[in-house]
This record gives sequence, structure tokens and C-alpha cells, in this order.
Amino acid sequence: MRTPGALAFTLGNLLARLPMGMFSVSAVLMISGSRGSYALAGAVTATGLAATALVAPWTARLVDRHGQARVAVPATAIAVAGSLALLLCVRLGAPDWTLFAAYAATATTPNTGGMSRARWAHLFSGPSPADAAALHTANSFEQAADELCFLAGPVAAAFLCSALFPEAGTLVGTVLLMTSVLIFAAQRATEPPAVPRTKTSKSPVRVRGFVPLLAVFVATGAVFGALEITTIAYADALGHRAAAGAVLALQAAGSCAAGLAYGALRPARRAAGRLVVCVAAMSALMCLPLLAARADGSLPVLAAALLCAGAATAPTMVTGMTLIQRRTPRGRLNEGMTLAVTAILGGIALGSAAGGQVIAQADAVMGYLVPVCAAAVALVVCVAGHGRYSAPPRR
Repeated sequence: MRTPGALAFTLGNLLARLPMGMFSVSAVLMISGSRGSYALAGAVTATGLAATALVAPWTARLVDRHGQARVAVPATAIAVAGSLALLLCVRLGAPDWTLFAAYAATATTPNTGGMSRARWAHLFSGPSPADAAALHTANSFEQAADELCFLAGPVAAAFLCSALFPEAGTLVGTVLLMTSVLIFAAQRATEPPAVPRTKTSKSPVRVRGFVPLLAVFVATGAVFGALEITTIAYADALGHRAAAGAVLALQAAGSCAAGLAYGALRPARRAAGRLVVCVAAMSALMCLPLLAARADGSLPVLAAALLCAGAATAPTMVTGMTLIQRRTPRGRLNEGMTLAVTAILGGIALGSAAGGQVIAQADAVMGYLVPVCAAAVALVVCVAGHGRYSAPPRR
């Protein structure tokens, strides 16, 4: 934070991330409260997630080509208009199809976390060990900030929608998002220079080792998605559905604390080797929620297991993002990191679907097998692809 301009863009970025944890919960509460259908609310939010997965990489390409400020502000304005349109459609009782169309428009929301990481990579782009250590700390902080915002966002959304009115979460989120992106974009001194596209520009997915890293992110996202839906179902089976959010928050809190601690370290091992170690630790720790659910059956014991299980997720994400930064071609850094985030979102959707099927066919306890299996898949992919992403990239 002593780097000139770092504190200013970090403040704007933190404020911009908070709405990311608010919008889905706000939409579910707003739509289900008005239309009386969680199925409709879930379908609308799933549509928005799918649209984001398709649009986000293209938005990131524009950011790389034309600069963060020139693209992020109008892209955010379009997304804010979509959120406000959704609010009005719900409020005025518009047909259901309008909800899908309005929420799909929010897919242009820029990846502010990726843009912030791109700034750190630009500031610490030197070959010296000091720059590498500073970038490691910055990436760890960014991951901890992600966990913190996705911990606080749903809580804030639920409070606003219940204490004020159903549309309050969406309304506050849109105002906060637009204001914070303007603050972030105004910090031009730390903005990475735009790089015009040439015929020789190589897509990140064509760089050796990039696709195996994306596969690791997909499997890690499946861990997150399966943990979320299984924990909600497990708490509901015990008659404590309202406590599911607090229990899940402990998993995010454990990951946040681990991210900060990891950033304070100066790892001696190379990043490619660290990723294997981190994913192996995540695979081992993901067994704890399953063991807690099968052995005790109480929510406090499960909460403690999730707190411990979260300790390996942030180091995995930090190390993976570091490798993504190193392997992404010059001028396409925002696109590379957005592809990683898109892989995580796709994994979350797969994990949620798989967890839901296991819960429906068996029970919530067996649902905790899904994150264990997803973490094991991540480890296998990580080990198999180690030789490709540990070698110098061919750009």
C-alpha cells in the first residue's frame, strides 16, 4: 500500500467488489418475495451467471485493448441499467421473460478483481526477487479481499432486503457499484497501458500450460459450488436453514485468514510446485466436513470443520492466479484473469448441480462427497499438467 496510488485504487476496488456478493442474493430475495417462486428466482440468476460467463472474456479483451477506464465505466453503466430494469420489472409486475432479459444485461459488469490484479502485476513487473515477493503479497491480499466481500455481501443484501424493502439490496448495490468503479477508473497513474491488438497477438488459451490451469480452476469452483448447496441442505435437514449463511461465512473467514497469512510468507518453492502442494492440502482438508457430518451431525462441529477446510482454498487461488499472470501474453492480462474467473464460475455451477443430484438421490451428508471428489480431480489435473505450466511459456 506504500506504492504511490495503490491505496486509492484498492479502496475503489474493494467497494466495487462488495456488490458482487450482493446482487445474486438480492435478486433471489426480491424475485421470490414478489413472485413467490424460488424456481423462477434461481432460473433468473442462473441465466445471469451463464451470460456473464459468455460476455466477461469479451469485456476483458476490450479492457486490454482500450484501457480500464475507457471500457469499465460504460460497461458498468450498462450493467447498472440492467439491474435497475430488473428492479422495475419486479416492482411493476412485468412478465417473467423481462426478468431474464434485464438480468442478462448485467453480464457486462467488469471483473474489477482482475483489473486490480492487473494493476499490481503492472506495478511489480520487474524481474527482481523484491518485485516477485511484492506481487505474491498483493495477490494474497486480493484473494483475501474476494473472500471478505463475498462474506459480507450476502449478509448486507439480506439485511437491506428484510429491514427496508425487497428492492433495497439491488438498489444499494447498483449505486455502490457505479460510484466505486468511477473512483477506481479515476486512478489513471496506476492503470496498465492499453495494448492495441495485432495479427501476431496470441490468445491466452493458446499459451502452453494455460488450459491445465483453467481446468484446475474449474475443479476448484466445483468445490465451492458443492460446499454451498450441501451446507444449505444439511442445515435445512437439521432445522437450522437460517444458520446456513453463518456457517458458510466461517468457511470464507478461514480462507480469508489463510490468504492474509499466506501473503505474509516468502515461499521458497516455485509457484508451480506450490500449486501442487496447495491443491493437495485442499484435497485433504475437504474430507473434514464429510467426516464431521457423518460422525457428529451437529451444526457447530460442521462449522468448525468448514473453518478449517477453508484454510487451503485461498492459497490455492493465490498461487493459481500468480501462474495465470505469468503465462498470459503481454497486453491480454485482464482477459487471462477473467478466463480464470469464468472457469471458477463454471465450476461453481457444475458443483452445485452435482451436489444437488447427490442430495436428491441420497442425503445431505453424502453431498459432502462431491467437494471431496472435485478437490481430488483438481489434484489429478494439477499433477498431470505440472510439466506444462511449470515450463517457460511459449508466447
